[in-house]
Amino acid sequence: MTVMDRRKVLGLGGALAAGVALAPGLHLIAAPQAPDGASAGRRWGMLIDVTKCSSGCTACIDACRKENNVPLFNNPQRDIHWIRKVELQDKAGRKPAVSLPVLCNHCENPPCVHVCPTEASFIRKDGVVLVDMHRCIGCRYCMIACPYKARSLVYHPTSLPKNGNPDVPIRGKGVVEKCTFCVHRLDAGRPPACVEACPGAMLFGDLNDPGSPIAKRLKEVPTQVIRADLGLKPQVHYQGL
Repeated sequence: MTVMDRRKVLGLGGALAAGVALAPGLHLIAAPQAPDGASAGRRWGMLIDVTKCSSGCTACIDACRKENNVPLFNNPQRDIHWIRKVELQDKAGRKPAVSLPVLCNHCENPPCVHVCPTEASFIRKDGVVLVDMHRCIGCRYCMIACPYKARSLVYHPTSLPKNGNPDVPIRGKGVVEKCTFCVHRLDAGRPPACVEACPGAMLFGDLNDPGSPIAKRLKEVPTQVIRADLGLKPQVHYQGL
């Protein structure tokens, strides 16, 4: 678990990659088409109420790992994290410390997609940002570009764990992966595993539907996103930050 100053979290992630130079004669192919489950009329988003997120709770992390077969290699430098907890502390002492879940923000203008030289990173019609493991060459440009540090490189071979989820493909060594909003569950009409594990603090739904609980909540309470100044239009919102 990472401890950060509250004021620095809005600057999370470091520099954005400005672009990628391609070798002469290299031709890019079209990005993968969105599966039938994706609808251009939807825009999936998440709202996290940090006032209801306990410091020692890892329910969202544990549910994510189990649902998506996300392995741990017992190496802090090489472990894979689709969602992680960050402890925010106000050095001035004006606000209490809060525990902040951080994951891929599925931005409307994702820098990871813009810098990918093989178009392995792409946006579905419903706004979910995904990685095609068959096109990923492990260059890690997307990891550099992501201001949320939400991507991991798979350093070691992996296999389906005991009692693992066969609905989620096992990643290959040398590719980059991240949170998918549990896209396989979305296409089956179910919420992401982290939201199901912590419904008190996490709310998920269609931002384009004014009648959805998340759209109503965003209009009723003050919320904010991380690094709004970058203009990426992230779809993960926070209440009480």
